[in-house]
Amino acid sequence: MVLAQLGGSISRAIQQMSNATIIDEKVLNECLNEITRALLQSDVQFKLVRDMQTNIKKIVNLDDLAAGHNKRKIIQQAIFNELCKMLDPGKPSFTPKKGKTSVVMFVGLQGSGKTTTCTKYAYYHQKNGWKPALVCADTFRAGAFDQLKQNATKAKIPFYGSYMESDPVKIAAEGVERFKKENCDLIIVDTSGRHKQEAALFEEMRQVSEATKPDLVIFVMDSSIGQAAFDQAQAFKQSVAVGAVIVTKMDGHAKGGGALSAVAATKSPVIFIGTGEHMDEFEVFDVKPFVSRLLGMGDWSGFMDKIHEVVPMDQQPELLQKLSEGNFTLRIMYEQFQNILKMGPIGQVFSMLPGFSAELMPKGREKESQAKIKRYMTMMDSMTNEELDSPNPKLMNESRMMRIARGSGRHIREVMEMMEEYKRLAKIWGKMKGLKIPKKGEMSALSRNMNAQHMSKVLPPQMLKQIGGMGGLQNLMKQMGSGKDMMGMFGGGDK
Repeated sequence: MVLAQLGGSISRAIQQMSNATIIDEKVLNECLNEITRALLQSDVQFKLVRDMQTNIKKIVNLDDLAAGHNKRKIIQQAIFNELCKMLDPGKPSFTPKKGKTSVVMFVGLQGSGKTTTCTKYAYYHQKNGWKPALVCADTFRAGAFDQLKQNATKAKIPFYGSYMESDPVKIAAEGVERFKKENCDLIIVDTSGRHKQEAALFEEMRQVSEATKPDLVIFVMDSSIGQAAFDQAQAFKQSVAVGAVIVTKMDGHAKGGGALSAVAATKSPVIFIGTGEHMDEFEVFDVKPFVSRLLGMGDWSGFMDKIHEVVPMDQQPELLQKLSEGNFTLRIMYEQFQNILKMGPIGQVFSMLPGFSAELMPKGREKESQAKIKRYMTMMDSMTNEELDSPNPKLMNESRMMRIARGSGRHIREVMEMMEEYKRLAKIWGKMKGLKIPKKGEMSALSRNMNAQHMSKVLPPQMLKQIGGMGGLQNLMKQMGSGKDMMGMFGGGDK
């Protein structure tokens, strides 16, 4: 993801400042100049960048700061707040409610990824318990209905459209009516796009809007246009009541930051960003967690949401029990690999952890890591129950490995490599042995048992270093509060 480059540049500038022995005017200016350069390269409007720099200098007046103040923290907080201000439109968007029918209309120029985004939006809500449906009112582009039909079928979402009818208003009205009768609580209407901001496009949009009476109009915009997004978002806002924006193709070029800041300047809330072509490469855009990840500070709550999404509630106590026993089997490894794959793109998950940035997992490496996990799972599919459930790695002798290699169509070298990975993970898992399991209602039990010292033994040295050593780990555990999040991570929790 190219935004990772922007985040990497900003977090490096902050890191260099933090490493300075004395923080004076020169160090602060160098840090701000580096951040300014990174934002301008990301096509953020010059005026916005200049205002940000001026505001930070006003907030961080080094002469006025009394001795004993943590200058690093004050500067970092000022940078964080100013970036949030730059990306925050200052108003929330309409949020659909489960069980109550909401009609959402998608608008935008041709080629912005509108049809794909409709399906991603429906798929996201379907995963979260909504009953979505798709209506194709794009009669202008050849193949639009075929594309929507293919995407919707793959995601198992009901759809409506017509090869014969050429009036988009009629199709939209019929589709919405039909899905209302079927009690769908999120009806998504895909409209036609054009190459230019033509008057005919806006008139058609207005008519579809009148016929379907949408609760929310979402403008889908290609982020490669950078700061030109301001004019485009304004033009659409003047024609239809745009209530929210989704910025797509954030993974393909360096202008994503410029597009986000330009949209915020029109006072339109960005609700999602598209970070790739696959269904799960679609992220909720929330300013504070987004900026936090950009600065390498992580998004702990987002990470915990991912964990809760993939570890079913009924499996959580069982997982915690296994953790406290310290017995790590190949079956547990298989289950955890399944959970990792369910969490979506690995790079996206990585960037949620404090001390990591999405830069650490380049796009190619991410696919490589996922392919390796799938290879390991294929090999484990060729194992017997005895092999999967034994905590003793010595059970896996050469003849067993040969059989597994033949059964999975892999080389014995790859089976041996998998066993080395298993031993490495078993060693980490073994260090968690003896962790007391909190009873229901004991919210702080895990927090007391799992102190920073315990955690430092479990974490790989490289990760501990990136978090900022023991000091950084203690701060991170403070951020987790009473240990509730930590319990969620390992399957516990007071539900």
